Amino acid sequence: MSRIGKKIIFIPENVNIKIVNNEIFVAGFLGKLSQKILKEGFQFNLNKNELLIIRNNEDKKHKSLHGLYHVLIKNMIIGVSRGFEKKLELVGVGYRAFYNEGILDLNLGFSHNIMILLPKKLIVDVVQSEKGKNPIIILKHYDKQLLGIVAAKIRSFRKPEPYKGKGIRYLGEEVRKKVGKSV
Repeated sequence: MSRIGKKIIFIPENVNIKIVNNEIFVAGFLGKLSQKILKEGFQFNLNKNELLIIRNNEDKKHKSLHGLYHVLIKNMIIGVSRGFEKKLELVGVGYRAFYNEGILDLNLGFSHNIMILLPKKLIVDVVQSEKGKNPIIILKHYDKQLLGIVAAKIRSFRKPEPYKGKGIRYLGEEVRKKVGKSV
């Protein structure tokens, strides 16, 4: 039984939802999102400000998708009404980031800078903090999936290493450090 799938999804006033064939469309003041759904296994009860997903049969596939669709739709609603944010911290001597017109320029200690072309609707803010503090890249968007993919791609250029902890990490992420060589 999916406990998450049984819950009612509350819809804010500024969000519109349409279900057409096997696709759900969510629109708000931040943007529009859509998600394909398996129509034959689910029924959607849409009231004024509530959405309930009902599973029609007890197949293993439908049970596993019940909670997934609930979370995806809820994230779409939150995204178009409030948006999502991820913060990345650059830990290392000389690590810097610059953002200019859709291009993120990363200086991560390689012999060359890494230039990344980011999606147009993604809001990027680079905070070059004072001396002794690490630079922070703030990413904002209404699509949680796209935001996670972009943040993971940026992090993949220099993952935190376990001996000194240098690299790109999510803000607040704990990196377990290993003990180095002993003489």
